[in-house]
Amino acid sequence: MMPEDVQVDIGSRDFWFKVVEMLQQNWALIEPNSSGEGVVIYFIGDTSGVFDLMTFPSLTEAEIGLRRNGFSRFSEDKEAQKFIALPKPPFWQSQHPNGPIYSSGRYWH
Repeated sequence: MMPEDVQVDIGSRDFWFKVVEMLQQNWALIEPNSSGEGVVIYFIGDTSGVFDLMTFPSLTEAEIGLRRNGFSRFSEDKEAQKFIALPKPPFWQSQHPNGPIYSSGRYWH
């Protein structure tokens, strides 16, 4: 569990998104792991709060996992770009009302 209101430094702006409800998206950004091995997917809400994260051995495996779980790369969806706004930095630690929904496996396959 992450403490709230702490800034999370994420350099990537290659957003992935998943529509979860009308006018609500979950966002994901992939960053190299600070350990130097693999990558971290940060899951972000519409208001720039990082509510979950998962690590993967490679960028390819992270991208496969995102696609398998209903995420799309925002830069590839010209239609979504017309009406969905990206979350804006700075990003900060937050909590999802249902806890760590992806890393718990509840909504990750």
